[in-house]
Amino acid sequence: MQVRIYNTKQQVAEKFSAFFKDESKKHDAFHVALSGGSTPKIVFDYLAAHFGTDIDWSNVFFYWGDERCVQPTDDESNYKMTVEHLLSKIEIPAGNIFRILGENDPKKEAIRYSDVLEKNLPNENGVPKFDLVILGMGDDGHTASVFPHEISLWDAEENCVVAIHPDSGQRRVSITGKIINNAVTVAFLVTGASKTDKVKEIIRKEVDATIYPATLVKPTSNKLIWFLDGAAAKGL
Repeated sequence: MQVRIYNTKQQVAEKFSAFFKDESKKHDAFHVALSGGSTPKIVFDYLAAHFGTDIDWSNVFFYWGDERCVQPTDDESNYKMTVEHLLSKIEIPAGNIFRILGENDPKKEAIRYSDVLEKNLPNENGVPKFDLVILGMGDDGHTASVFPHEISLWDAEENCVVAIHPDSGQRRVSITGKIINNAVTVAFLVTGASKTDKVKEIIRKEVDATIYPATLVKPTSNKLIWFLDGAAAKGL
């Protein structure tokens, strides 16, 4: 595990964007699972503005680690956010974008998207393999859409499951632990003071791994990188 700490959210965006460009050049086909949240917005803006013409987007294939079960035009849609902050600003073939259909029946969509991963990703040990999985972490220690109250979903046999937000009851489709931990590289993007305590507990391994889903991110490749701003890393 690597921990990379930068002073500001903007520096996290800059450094991660450079990292993304370098990683993309290592693969003829670069398969990436995207995250929603506030930090990726800043990252996507910077990536589009400063690396939009430096990356061969025809070799980049975008998927999502999770999606809220809403229309793709809804402000809560991770897909919509990515379109607004990245996809609309770069030249990427439409066929390289594999969105979770949040408007569909959640259970049927989890099955369909599982098949999408099976058909389009390389396979290792019988499990679809991303080159890069980008993750955020919630204030409650959740990642993707595996929440503490449903932490057993992490170990589900399926590639994708339906999760339920603990407060709103909103359904979400999420990839599971076996997909995340099978990736070549996993990168956490975590910023802000509200994350300080969880970052400290998880990185310093101060908590039982059954409490927060983010503690269960342990790629078999051992390539786990935390990109943190000073506020999130204050407790380290």
